[in-house]
Formats: sequence, structure tokens, C-alpha cells
Amino acid sequence: MGIRLYKPTTPGRRQGSVSDFTEITDRKKKPEKSLLVPHQPKGGRNNQGVTCTRFRGGGHKRQYRLIDFKRQKDSVWASVISIEYDPNRSSRIALLQYEDGVKTYILAPEGLKAGDRIMSGDTAEPKVGNCMSLLKIPLGMTIHNLEMQPGRGGQICRSAGTSAVLTAREGSWAQITLPSGEVRRVPSECRATIGTIGNADHMNISLGKAGRKRWKGRRPHNRGTSMNPVSHPMGGGEGRTAGGRHPCSPTGVLAKGGKTRKKRKPSNSAIVRRRRPGPHYAGQ
Repeated sequence: MGIRLYKPTTPGRRQGSVSDFTEITDRKKKPEKSLLVPHQPKGGRNNQGVTCTRFRGGGHKRQYRLIDFKRQKDSVWASVISIEYDPNRSSRIALLQYEDGVKTYILAPEGLKAGDRIMSGDTAEPKVGNCMSLLKIPLGMTIHNLEMQPGRGGQICRSAGTSAVLTAREGSWAQITLPSGEVRRVPSECRATIGTIGNADHMNISLGKAGRKRWKGRRPHNRGTSMNPVSHPMGGGEGRTAGGRHPCSPTGVLAKGGKTRKKRKPSNSAIVRRRRPGPHYAGQ
């Protein structure tokens, strides 16, 4: 796993880089057909056709891989057939085949390779790739694909290179330290997978040119100061201006300094220690 640099044959190639895909088992192998469903991009629009997220649209055609986030097939050994690329997420995925012939995709943790055998359930041993409840995981272990409610499926730590740490257990609650530094309580019956998500070098990839952003379905992001007054509160004026006010959205919502979390959100009571503001505090 690493980063491969292009030869500088063009300006875009000079600045661009790509994953070397060394962890992929067979780059010519097609994905499991029974686990593919059509993926229809929404272009940032809701069910009424109103644009809720700007600068989305286009992108390369892709199919969605059905991922097993719940891991509820207990006490049955599964063999890892291959590690594959998934265009819908930053992490790699692993194709499993259980002893009864059922095939599923899971998020591929660091160190998992083709030929390994893994298991789900509280009877499994705490090793990389095995999934069990927080009651059976030893304290201090790194985990990923963590549930927030029992049986709902993993929702936390699913992107490339991320992991949480199980720090404490008290009664029916377990205490988790998240990558942001936030300490959170979750029910001990919730499940998690042992290990860290692979493809940690994903954050170091440089796209190199605007076209690669378009392939991902991201259209050009325009500044508010470059728009007309009818399109944005910061638009208009003769020549290039600083906007004349604090940065805001097209609807006038301030962009900096405001808190976006609901004050009466039910899960606020589960946060033991909030994350520190600013990206330079993440992970500390």
C-alpha cells in the first residue's frame, strides 16, 4: 500500500498521484455480481428535485457494492476470497465466503489478506477482522465499523485509515475514544470489528487536475464574491471585492464560528468529552 507518482508528461500528471493498489488481490477480477445494485446519482437534489447540496453532478458511472455492516452471521467461519477496490468509498472491501456458501462484502481492515479466516459473534477471538460485541473486546483495542445502537449496523469509523479505541466499560455502557478526540458512551451490546480500516494513504493522494474532481461527481465550487447580488449575499460590487460582510451561505447563514449541532439532540447525553475545535487538535 502506497502512493504512485505519475511521470510529469503534462501539468496535470506532474501534480497528480494515485494509489498503487498493491493490496488489491486481482485487479482484473470483476466484482461479485450478486452483490451489485444500480447506483443512481442524485446530483445534490432531494425527492422534490430541489438542489440541497450545491456543486454536485456528473461523475463516472458506477455500481453500488452491498456491504455487510451488521455482521450478524455468528459462529460461522468465513474465508477471505479477495480484497477489492470500491468506487463508492475511500476504504477497500473484502469479499467473504462463509462455510455455507453465502458471499458478502465487508470493509477491509489493515492486515487482512486473501486466504484469511474470520468469524463474527461473541465466541470469536479478538483478532483483526473478527466482529463481536463491546462486552467481549479487551480494553485498549482499536476497533472500527462501530454501532451506535445494537443491531443497527456499523456507523462510526468506516473511512480509510480510521479507528476508535475502547477505553472503558461501566455497567451496560462502553466508553469509546473517537478519531476526533471525542469520548463517547455507547451500549455494551453494540458490535464493532477489530482493527483499523486499511488504505491509510488515501489522504495523501493528490488529484492533480480539476478533471479528476469532475470524475468524482464534484462540479466547480464558485465563491460567493464572484456571483451577482441576486445569487449570493456577498455578490456584486465593482471589481474584485472582499464581500463586505462575514462569510455566509446563499441563504445568509454565517459560515464561521457558529455551532451546527442541535442543543437538544438526544445523543448529547452520551458524549463524555467533546472534541476540541480545529483540525490541528484531531487525534490528540
